[in-house]
Amino acid sequence: MSKRKNQSWRNFDTEKHGQVYNLYQTIYDTVDALAAIAFIVGSALFFSESTKVAGTWLFLIGSVFFAIRPLVHLVRDLHMARLPAPGIEGAPQGS
Repeated sequence: MSKRKNQSWRNFDTEKHGQVYNLYQTIYDTVDALAAIAFIVGSALFFSESTKVAGTWLFLIGSVFFAIRPLVHLVRDLHMARLPAPGIEGAPQGS
């Protein structure tokens, strides 16, 4: 029986690959949620003339978060590519 924590739906080369992938997925989901919150609050602030400037800033911040999302995937993919595969010197065995 594998020591993996019920990750049968994922087919990673090593446990480290799974951990790295999950870390970047958490970062991606956090950025995504922050973008959504910025857009929702920004939309609500647009209802009042006195808060439109703050709403505009939140739209800009939300847009920056949306621009960061693909960068998180790019950095994750580069990181994953640099991890040693099983059977290569320096790679963890039996994980």
